[in-house]
Amino acid sequence: MSIDTPRAVATIEEVAAAAGVSRSTVSRVVNGSTAVSPAALEAVQRAISELNYVPNRAARSLASRATMAIALVVPEDTTRFFGDPFFASIVSGINARLSRSDYVLNLIIASDDPRDKTTAYVRSGAVDGAIVVSHHTSDTFIDRIAAAVPVVYGGRPVRDRESAYYVDVDNAAGARDATAYLVGKGFRRIGTITGPLSMPAGVDRLSGFREALAAAGLEPVAVEDGNFTADGGAAAMRRMIDAGAEPDALFVASDLMARGAFATLGRAGIRVPEDVAIVGFDDSPVATSVNPQLTTMRQPSHEQGEAMADILLSLLAGGQPPHVTILQTELVVRASA
Repeated sequence: MSIDTPRAVATIEEVAAAAGVSRSTVSRVVNGSTAVSPAALEAVQRAISELNYVPNRAARSLASRATMAIALVVPEDTTRFFGDPFFASIVSGINARLSRSDYVLNLIIASDDPRDKTTAYVRSGAVDGAIVVSHHTSDTFIDRIAAAVPVVYGGRPVRDRESAYYVDVDNAAGARDATAYLVGKGFRRIGTITGPLSMPAGVDRLSGFREALAAAGLEPVAVEDGNFTADGGAAAMRRMIDAGAEPDALFVASDLMARGAFATLGRAGIRVPEDVAIVGFDDSPVATSVNPQLTTMRQPSHEQGEAMADILLSLLAGGQPPHVTILQTELVVRASA
């Protein structure tokens, strides 16, 4: 009877030799870097599979003092985070990019941080960097996080910094296009339900709405804040009706708020699109769950998540990614307008 001896664990040097590439190229592939040619990537992946190579993340972490963890910081409450499809799409994109690296994602939901728990956690060395989405002017603790680790923002930061890295959609252009579409359809009494003006996305979408109306020689018939929530959209629509605004069309700055507006209009016996046309913003699953289905501006949230993660990984690897990445929106026409 023979006893099989355990097979020695393959080393990164052996993988490099089998693939015919340098050790650094193998390292880049293992860490999910895009700075590798397709041929080299295929050769390294084949060698990793043949040799059953398993990266020793613990050893690398000890050597580099890296945690191989990234924090996703969301300054919102849990109801907003789990109730808004935008966040699911963002997280999906981030995870898709990190799955090609050795990094894991830590989720921190913090609507505020009065005791600086989030700051203390990040600054303790528990993570190597952070992605921050949906931040408000009141979220001053984000500044302390940014002073401790590399940060990439989802959306334009509330305080302009030349050194900041962020990925955003062109919110102003998207709102202009949505409003111009309504103008082009012949509507003249156009109102809007905005997001909170403590957030750059809320400010930019309102700005784009106003610009499109001004270009057509029109004034807004009503402007109400819906707080980027369905309940907020319903309440904003109620305020318009109570004030006698009587818009013939609405640009609503998120699909969730549009869903809330639909509910209020339905209870008031006001029909969409016969009495009031509505264009939303997001093209989330909400847009096809309402009746009639929602005409909306599609924003590439999944791609935004991927881009944020890619930029942060580049920073952590010593790269020089662009400070500002702007993604474009697209009008999706359905039955509501």
